[in-house]
Amino acid sequence: MWPSFSLNRPLIWLGLAALAAASLLPLLTLRLVALVIVAIGMIDGWRQIRLEHQRRRLSEQALELSQDGMMITDAGNRILTVNPAFTQITGYTLDEIAGLDPSAFSAGRHDKAFYDRYWQTLQATGRWEGEIWNQRKHGDQYPEWLRVQACHDDKGRVSHYVGLFTDISRHKARERDLRRIGFEDPLTGLPNRRRLHDLLASRLRHLRAGEGLDLALIDIDGFKAINDGLGVDSGDRLLARFGQRLAAQVAGGIVGRLGGDEFMVIRTTTFDDHEKWVASLRQHLSEPFEIDGNSLRLGLTIGSCRAPEDGNDSGVLFQRLESALYSAKRHGRNHDRRFRPSLEVENDRQLAVINELRQALAQGSQLEVYYQTQHRLDDGELIGMEALLRWHHPEQGLILPNEFIPLAERHGLMPALGNWVIGQVVAQISIWRAQGLTAVPVWVNISALQLIQGDLEASLLSTLRQYRVPAQFLGLELTESVLLDERAGDISPRLEALRREGLQIAIDDFGTGYSSMAYLKRLPIDKLKLDREFIRALPHDHADAAITSAVLAMAQGLHLDVIAEGVETAEQRDFLLARGCRHVQGYLYARPQPASAVESRLRQATATVYP
Repeated sequence: MWPSFSLNRPLIWLGLAALAAASLLPLLTLRLVALVIVAIGMIDGWRQIRLEHQRRRLSEQALELSQDGMMITDAGNRILTVNPAFTQITGYTLDEIAGLDPSAFSAGRHDKAFYDRYWQTLQATGRWEGEIWNQRKHGDQYPEWLRVQACHDDKGRVSHYVGLFTDISRHKARERDLRRIGFEDPLTGLPNRRRLHDLLASRLRHLRAGEGLDLALIDIDGFKAINDGLGVDSGDRLLARFGQRLAAQVAGGIVGRLGGDEFMVIRTTTFDDHEKWVASLRQHLSEPFEIDGNSLRLGLTIGSCRAPEDGNDSGVLFQRLESALYSAKRHGRNHDRRFRPSLEVENDRQLAVINELRQALAQGSQLEVYYQTQHRLDDGELIGMEALLRWHHPEQGLILPNEFIPLAERHGLMPALGNWVIGQVVAQISIWRAQGLTAVPVWVNISALQLIQGDLEASLLSTLRQYRVPAQFLGLELTESVLLDERAGDISPRLEALRREGLQIAIDDFGTGYSSMAYLKRLPIDKLKLDREFIRALPHDHADAAITSAVLAMAQGLHLDVIAEGVETAEQRDFLLARGCRHVQGYLYARPQPASAVESRLRQATATVYP
């Protein structure tokens, strides 16, 4: 089993020959030469013995340091020696097991056929490798990865077996954890989306006559506000308690968390009381939750359906649940909606539009960026532009953004669409600057999905560098709905980083959200765009007049610019001018136009500045 001393050395053989000839040589000189040769052979032999001893000692030390257990048996499979790792793993010392057959450690999990195959492979190939279960000295069973090699003597007969093994119990535990994580939500311990698909499919397969499945998808309204107000840890505790309460309410049913603040419930029932069941869920979950001394009463948006009436396939039912939830959300918070076929018809029509929009984005020829100029109110000077996307559909003609942008947001197309617009705008700014035209900032709208995507900043800066456009010529407009989207997280540091690069930030449609003032205090912004809803009835509507005046006064105190959108009449212009508004945008000054039409305005502005 260990390397043996070898005589296959020329100096050793030469020394032995010189020793035999020394007594036969007639001359003393020749005898002395022979003795020198003998001495050289002995020195070489001694050096080889020392090297062999050193190699053996190093091999023994390596085995002692190895974390793999080692066991050597004789040809009859009786244990001769083990290394320290063997004792550490199994608990047995050499004195306790010397002479035993290794089968004495078997955990009993393998049958006779397993061991027959083991010996057949070992005898046929001289080695075996695989997973095997054994038992430690104290009785606990463990899996090991075993490698066995047969060693042969000079005549080719098996003289020893050397086995090396690794304790893989930790790996097995990690595999179990990974499988558990793959099917379980780590925060609540409830089934995750993948597991819910499997459980729903199983329930559908085992439905009996007269049974049905009630399904509900529950979304917690305004959960981001809770996270922001109480902190993420408190938000996590609320989600865990919400899941516990929901599971207690539907004992015998299935409760899972799809992610974020969305939960799903499945109930097998023989009663046709779907609406009553959903109402009972809402009532039970609307009871206050006590978190860190705060009493929280939650609003819920619920989409629901029933099997087999609304489908008998798990994938189809998931889609219909989500359609019902989206429909409920479109009606505002704290609503519930059961799936109905008209929702699917509507979704099919919307899906067709989305597919056509994807094709238009890939081709690029149907999409075009229009520009609406922005002006200084006191003298009408051009001070900026807003980029507005238009879709020239080959059959339906011009499609405005309010018809396709909501669909693009719902179906995850906004990041690609938004990046396309940014690329077109920056390229156009580069062309205008190369032509020597007066360059003004161009403002582009940013969607929540572009922020959630995570690489908006890198994409923006890369595009600006590509076209060599200074950052101050690009402005970003974010609606209050984007700022309030809980999926985007805290965007304040990201906006501050963009401002440091030179980009300007504006809040679009200001006044339409419900927490505008809170965001004004902490967001790094340069400008407010007063929504056209407050401009349309000026100056005759007293409420709009009061709101507009208040916003202008507040912005002045915060040192923020305000641009009023939708200015269409001289009366509106004069009212805003009298209240201190500096910038406007609207049909009174210009309608949205293609880049070629806007270019003439830029030439006029350039001629005015440089006559």
